[in-house]
Amino acid sequence: MEKVILVDEDDNAIGSMDKMEAHRQGKLHRAFSVVLYNAKGEMLLQKRAANKYHSAGLWTNACCSHPKPDEPVQLAARRRLNEEMGIDANPAFAYKFIYRAELECELVEYEYDHVFVGTFEGEPQINPNEVAEWKYANVDWLRQDVKKNAERYTFWFKLILEHPAAAPATIL
Repeated sequence: MEKVILVDEDDNAIGSMDKMEAHRQGKLHRAFSVVLYNAKGEMLLQKRAANKYHSAGLWTNACCSHPKPDEPVQLAARRRLNEEMGIDANPAFAYKFIYRAELECELVEYEYDHVFVGTFEGEPQINPNEVAEWKYANVDWLRQDVKKNAERYTFWFKLILEHPAAAPATIL
């Protein structure tokens, strides 16, 4: 049983709960998102695997997940980036924000999302249980596509894409 860290609105840990139960009850919990760019300023995207419990088959940032109880968020981000995409990188913390979204299957994402930004060149070695496909995308094109085809992207990714701290200019 995978657990998430429950937090208050100041990001203080207040306990833990089974991940699925936290999503069913809509409990605020800690999460992270990793955004990676190549030298051309293109963002690395992943398409979530069809077997994911929510947002399956949607495009999103390079990696997103939850730290384990007592696991530092930065270490969790690095661990999951390797598990999902086969990438050994150490992205830098950029910012954090709270979002709430009602998803399919009566699940609620209510997350205190820590966003990490970094660089990566090359091809990821994806875990097919987590990722269906990947691509690099020009950020200007991506913003236009999200406006035209919002249903193809995860809720949190659309928020991250518009935040200035996640822009390639902040790291390149």
